[in-house]
Amino acid sequence: MRRTARAAIPAFRAPAPAGSEDVHAQVLANGMQVIVWPVHQIPNVALNLWVRAGSRNERPGITGLAHFFEHMMFNGTRTRAPGEFDRLMEARGGANNAFTSDDVTVYEDWFPSSALELVLELEADRVANLAFVPQLIESERGVVASERRLRVEDNNHGLLAERVQAAAFTEHPYRFPTIGWPEDIRAWRLEDLQAFYTTYYAPNNLTLTLAGDLDPRQAVQLVRRYFEPIAAQAPPAPVREREPPQQAERRVKIRRQVQTPVVQCAYKAPAAADESASAIHLLMSVLMEGDASRLHRALVEERRLAIEVGGHWQEGFDPGLLWLSLTLPQHTDPHAALAALDAELARVIETGVTQVELERARNLAIVGFWKRLATIDGKAHLLGEYAVFHPHWSELFEAPQRLAAVTREQLRGVAAEILAVSQRTVGILAPAARRTKDQG
Repeated sequence: MRRTARAAIPAFRAPAPAGSEDVHAQVLANGMQVIVWPVHQIPNVALNLWVRAGSRNERPGITGLAHFFEHMMFNGTRTRAPGEFDRLMEARGGANNAFTSDDVTVYEDWFPSSALELVLELEADRVANLAFVPQLIESERGVVASERRLRVEDNNHGLLAERVQAAAFTEHPYRFPTIGWPEDIRAWRLEDLQAFYTTYYAPNNLTLTLAGDLDPRQAVQLVRRYFEPIAAQAPPAPVREREPPQQAERRVKIRRQVQTPVVQCAYKAPAAADESASAIHLLMSVLMEGDASRLHRALVEERRLAIEVGGHWQEGFDPGLLWLSLTLPQHTDPHAALAALDAELARVIETGVTQVELERARNLAIVGFWKRLATIDGKAHLLGEYAVFHPHWSELFEAPQRLAAVTREQLRGVAAEILAVSQRTVGILAPAARRTKDQG
């Protein structure tokens, strides 16, 4: 029987995003970075205010403060009452949100371009004049404590992840949970809050990105008007702790009244700006993105050892963790699932990935990148992400070419470098033994 030769997969070429020549970046006299990307398709603007403050900047006794300020920044200033920030923005058709990570706190606003001056005034006011009202502090302390119970103590995945991350790091402050330890949440003092705010909410520790229907020069003039009068502060103390190399696997096991066991593996991984970043993203996609991914096919569809496969790379200022997570069917042995996972990862390390897998992952990454870039929200966020975590915001416009250049050998190389059993922490959440009638 005559076989037809398989056509070679053509080399992938990724067009560079347009618009880099339109982006206007400036550093104010007080050290605040401002980046503006004019986009005139719709009469709206997206604003991101990036604060270089996360659990990485905390210490025992004040863990959770970065996240606490995400709440407090909406609770009034010396010139505006609690709730007025939201009321004024919503009255002009705007909306807002915020999030905190191990490395940053980010405030997000979306609004009609006609409201730009109002929103800049509101943001500058809470950076300069946040109110520290004891009753509001205690109220938000209770809110955060409740949030912790919901997201961590009553959440199987959240509880296990917190314990795994705490075990994975012995020296670096990445070992602290973003939401904070319960004892610290109860013990924050007013002077702790004031010192954190003065240090980390200084303009020289902020990056402001704007994308949307605006004139860059006029936008920067408005930013100057409202933010430049805010005085710079002494730079925050650098994070000097460096995590020593991990020499052996660590394990955490929790038993609870659960029906579905969970296995989490946290591998030591590079910082966000590492030159292998594109290859790491594509490796993660090959392993667990979608029903055609390696781990989904092997562990969910073929062997039925898992009902869900997930994971993410913790991209931060310092080397962090790459997570792989398995949610297992009832009565499945977590150790059997872990052994199957290890066998699949060993295959990737030994023989690499196929060209078809690489191209699928690359296509997914490129499509995801362009989807984010298609909106003003995505533009504002990506500008901030590259400005904060990478050497320069302009690297955003090189991302497609970097993805296009990744090879199978590079994916195999990062798999061998990162997915070593000796430098991972494994968490297992298993069902607790049922009590018999005699046990009460």
